[in-house]
Amino acid sequence: MVRPRALSAFPGYHKYDTPVHAPFPILPAAFALILLLIPLFAFGFAGDRCTRAAQSLPTALRLVLPAVLVVPYLIDALGSHIFAARWLLVYLCVPILLAGLEFLAARLDPSQRGHLLDFLVLLPLGLAVDLRWLEPAWPPRLAVLGKLTLLDAGLYAFLAVRCLTAVGYNLRFSARDWTTGLREVLFYMPIAIPLGLALGFLHLHHRVEHPWLLVPLWIVTFVGVALPEEIFFRGWIQNLLERRLGRTAALIVTATLFGLSHFNKRTTFFNWRYVLLAAIAGIFYGRAWRRDHRIAASAITHSTVDTLWGALLR
Repeated sequence: MVRPRALSAFPGYHKYDTPVHAPFPILPAAFALILLLIPLFAFGFAGDRCTRAAQSLPTALRLVLPAVLVVPYLIDALGSHIFAARWLLVYLCVPILLAGLEFLAARLDPSQRGHLLDFLVLLPLGLAVDLRWLEPAWPPRLAVLGKLTLLDAGLYAFLAVRCLTAVGYNLRFSARDWTTGLREVLFYMPIAIPLGLALGFLHLHHRVEHPWLLVPLWIVTFVGVALPEEIFFRGWIQNLLERRLGRTAALIVTATLFGLSHFNKRTTFFNWRYVLLAAIAGIFYGRAWRRDHRIAASAITHSTVDTLWGALLR
């Protein structure tokens, strides 16, 4: 959201008669975004059908199919005039590699206890997003497209190839998702708000600017932030760790990893305040997910917390 007084900070803006120009071509970015949202919502609303369709394919075709995820990169890169062959190879090969590793994991660990290969997939996926390895492939402010590309590749590898159970990725919200998700918000806030204010991490706003934007902001946060992070940390990491460590240990370890993933947010150094509050939040996000193994519930908690923080406390 850009406030009027801040518009002059944009290149090409003049106070009276010059419009603000987008830092990237809109149409290629929008088309790429739509293509990347198709797998996300396909697995969210028809996951079983997607898995059965993938499993019915010949093995070789099933393993190379995710190479189509290079198409959004090509559309945006060519439209933005930033195409680079090395990024083409990355987005062509990485989805195939993930699918291949999870194919091996399914063969080596048919009981789905959690195999080393699963974590070898998750580690570079998490680091690539957290350390922004792939951001240079995209125009400024469009790093979310790279994040969604990796998410789609992971969904295909874990759900369509590995057939990992108990992920809980279903976007058909139930009343119980809402009650569980919002309950954990109410449990978390009395801890986070006093602690955040005491640490100087949070700052109370006396009024909410443009309150009518809260619902759109919640939706954008849900799709662009909460859903990818909850799939990764709860649906995959906590889910797999539960099989090895048990519910409580998996909850704590996953929450700790979630907190540490925020070490470089809003700072150039180790942001220990953010890490602490995010780790505590991870406990409540994990509780919301594990009640019914439902990502929708934990994503509701996550997006509500982020929206409230942005509107009232940051």
